[in-house]
Amino acid sequence: MPFDEGLAERVRDILRPDRHIIEKKMFGGLAFMSGGYMFVGISGEVLMARVGPANYEEALSQPHVREMDFTGKPMKGYVFVDPPGFQNDSDLSNWVTQCHRFVKSLPPKKQKEPSR
Repeated sequence: MPFDEGLAERVRDILRPDRHIIEKKMFGGLAFMSGGYMFVGISGEVLMARVGPANYEEALSQPHVREMDFTGKPMKGYVFVDPPGFQNDSDLSNWVTQCHRFVKSLPPKKQKEPSR
């Protein structure tokens, strides 16, 4: 499923000051990564948000938010936010900022050894 390019541009605008963000096509959509960790993504018109385990239940209590379950099993610490949940720019900025802050708190990812 193609991802919403307009939403991707809105996320890019929020993240533009940080030159360390990497975009990667994955999950049939687009992921934004920092330090090797995915923190937000776009699947169709839905925002994938990595809020972390400590913020998971609170995030699920928000309107237009549901469990993220690609495989039929919910992924703890990740939620889907439907379009009404980020319709205005301040709501989208809050989601992106919260998720980015969470992954920046994680330990650095170990570099993968090159395959021989």
